[in-house]
Amino acid sequence: MDDLKITNGAVYQNGDFYRLNVYVKDGLISAVTTEEREAHETYDAQGGMVLPGFIDPHVHFSLDVGGHTTADDFASGSRTAAFGGVTTFVDFLDPTSTSSALREAFEKRRTKAQESTLDYKLHATMKAPKEPLETYVFTMKSLGLDTLKVFTTYSDSGRQTEDKDIRTLIGLTKTHDFLLLVHIENDDLISLENGFTHEDLPRSRPSESETIEALKLADYVKETGGRLYMVHMSSGHTLKALKHKHNALLNTRFFVESCPQYFMFKRDCLHQKNGYLYTCAPPLRSKMERQYLIRHFSDINTIGTDHAPFMKSEKDKPRLQDIPLGVGSIEHTFNVLYHLKGREVIDKMTLNPAKRMGLYPKKGILREKSDGDITIVKLCDTYRISANHSACDHSLYEGLEASTRIVSTISRGR
Repeated sequence: MDDLKITNGAVYQNGDFYRLNVYVKDGLISAVTTEEREAHETYDAQGGMVLPGFIDPHVHFSLDVGGHTTADDFASGSRTAAFGGVTTFVDFLDPTSTSSALREAFEKRRTKAQESTLDYKLHATMKAPKEPLETYVFTMKSLGLDTLKVFTTYSDSGRQTEDKDIRTLIGLTKTHDFLLLVHIENDDLISLENGFTHEDLPRSRPSESETIEALKLADYVKETGGRLYMVHMSSGHTLKALKHKHNALLNTRFFVESCPQYFMFKRDCLHQKNGYLYTCAPPLRSKMERQYLIRHFSDINTIGTDHAPFMKSEKDKPRLQDIPLGVGSIEHTFNVLYHLKGREVIDKMTLNPAKRMGLYPKKGILREKSDGDITIVKLCDTYRISANHSACDHSLYEGLEASTRIVSTISRGR
């Protein structure tokens, strides 16, 4: 007998909805069928959408940056993620330069992650490598890690990896079967002037820095035949330029992730009374750049939240250099983006991140032998978001409109 039966729902498969029953046994989906079978527990979806559990490929729980730590640890972060329908997330190891440091970072992060109530994976993170790149990759793979993040910027904190090494790493993705994640901003175009306030953030980190660097790295992908995953694309200018010059690579070997904040907010928010709360890296962009991202939503492969909330008191500083950059989004991402783009968001939060992060077919799809990760969502009258289950003391999404509610998050049948 099955452990769980989900019935009376619209089950999402292959881009459409069907009247099917979903059965879970021992944490795995045992059947998706029209058949009626017995189960110890029956869940009546009452006409709601029965979706694969959402996967957030980009979160920062318990992240230490410049004397600040993100408000959500793995316990509170996984809780607020579950309220957002997320059943699996991918966090990051601390940046390291050598294999020995990588092993230490892995054990340290895995210990912290034990507090999570949800399934998770970890990205390796490299900074200014001090050993042969292939040695680092071999160590990463031996730890069961198959995604590696590097930065093209943050030379001020020693996190930047040089172009020649990034190009080599892109080539190595082909021979060692891993995915290279890149924070893409041109370091030479970033200004860290002492007198900048939060309102100067778009001047400090202009959209040109993202666009120029993205085109250069796409050239590397074309030249080497490797694969690259661009984290948190912020600018419609960048997407437009990539479509114009490298359309054949886009989301075939050069994959694009964007985040809800770049669809929901624009840089004018920085000039509000509480504008310091809207500081993140890359920054919010112009109205025109935001509108282009919305219009070309189909060209975004995955949605990651880059969830990194900090308390109001930490962000309310007169100097930009003293403000930790990051916002919290994980609880409200699906609801605000579904309200904006409808069912087009579903694959970008399920199937696509599962494939990019090496989780498919165990996750990201509702089919036999996949993990019993299921999110039940109901359409409803338009309302304004008010709930917030993060440990952070504010949410940018409070007051925004939504027309869906996440009513149940099921992780491996629980």
